[in-house]
Amino acid sequence: MSNTPHDLYEDFPEKVQAIHALKAKDAHFARLVDEYHAVNRAVHRAETRLDVLSSEHESELRRTRMKLKDDISRMLAV
Repeated sequence: MSNTPHDLYEDFPEKVQAIHALKAKDAHFARLVDEYHAVNRAVHRAETRLDVLSSEHESELRRTRMKLKDDISRMLAV
């Protein structure tokens, strides 16, 4: 398991400007990005053992992060 955070700007380097623009004009997209960053931080803290979570909770956070990233990716593809 990698302890490297899954930053959106690193995962979508060609979409950095689009992410900023969409965040500015679409409140729903901005909320998804903010939620993604919060969940991503929680996963990273669990992976590095800064926060001790049950394996079930950690897995649920990973699933939530994946769904958010998929939603963000779909919105960026439009």
